Amino acid sequence: MAGAVAERSKPVKGKGLRRPKRRVAILLDMTPMVDIAFLLLIFYMVTTVFAMPQAMEINLPPADQEEEVDVKESNLITIRVDGDGRFWWNLKTPSPDNLPILLPSAPLTSDSVEYKLNSDTLQSLLVTQNRDNSKLNTLILIHDEATYKDMVNILDEIDLIERSWNIFTAEKLDKKVEDLTKEDGKFSYRYAIGDWELKDNRILDAARQQAIERGEI
Repeated sequence: MAGAVAERSKPVKGKGLRRPKRRVAILLDMTPMVDIAFLLLIFYMVTTVFAMPQAMEINLPPADQEEEVDVKESNLITIRVDGDGRFWWNLKTPSPDNLPILLPSAPLTSDSVEYKLNSDTLQSLLVTQNRDNSKLNTLILIHDEATYKDMVNILDEIDLIERSWNIFTAEKLDKKVEDLTKEDGKFSYRYAIGDWELKDNRILDAARQQAIERGEI
């Protein structure tokens, strides 16, 4: 950026002994600054890495291959998310002696928040149950008043479990994850999302009362 200095004198008004003041005018050439601004703009446009859209990959069977599969009661774990965002779980079919159990709230939860999902607890539960039962199926039931984030949270944990499980297996066999086969012990998480029914409200009402008596709520 170059500049030029031009001197100019103030015209003399009348006669007197005072010397006229000299004023200095500075002329700036803005062309180099504009060039630099455009160069920087082009540089950042070329080198910036744009954020990739975050999407959840869900593998669905083809429509013509959908069929009902009978699952034994002993191979079923049900995760329920109520209207308050609380996570409940139980094995087999609920009964007065087998009501859903509330997953503990995350530690250090703010007093203004009644319940916050502890992702470590949910992940530990699902991993333990799948290790104890290789034929385990997970049924996810979400209340209509629950938030979309609640569903995303549990699907994220399922995806993380599957990936971590297969990475561990691949490292143990000194193979790549994409090369794992069913014979190698490749893990595919079996789960389904069901419809919330009126009976689920009654089941959770009884489970909530039990949790209050135990001081969990």
